[in-house]
Amino acid sequence: MNESDFEGTLVLEMLARIDAIDEFMAAVDSDDYEKAVDLMKAANIDTDTIEIVLKKMSDPYDEH
Repeated sequence: MNESDFEGTLVLEMLARIDAIDEFMAAVDSDDYEKAVDLMKAANIDTDTIEIVLKKMSDPYDEH
C-alpha cells in the first residue's frame, strides 16, 4: 500500500476488531505515537500502513 492508496477506514476496521478505536483516537489526538503504533501492531496492521498513519499524524495539514 502506498500513501495515494491509503484508506483510513481499513485501519479503523482493524482497530475495531480489537475494540481499540477510542484508545487509538485518543493517542492520535495527543500525538502519542508510541501508543498508536502499539495499538496498530496489536490489530495486525502491516508496517507500511503504520508508517503512512504516522506520517499523517505528524502532518498538521493532513485531515486524518
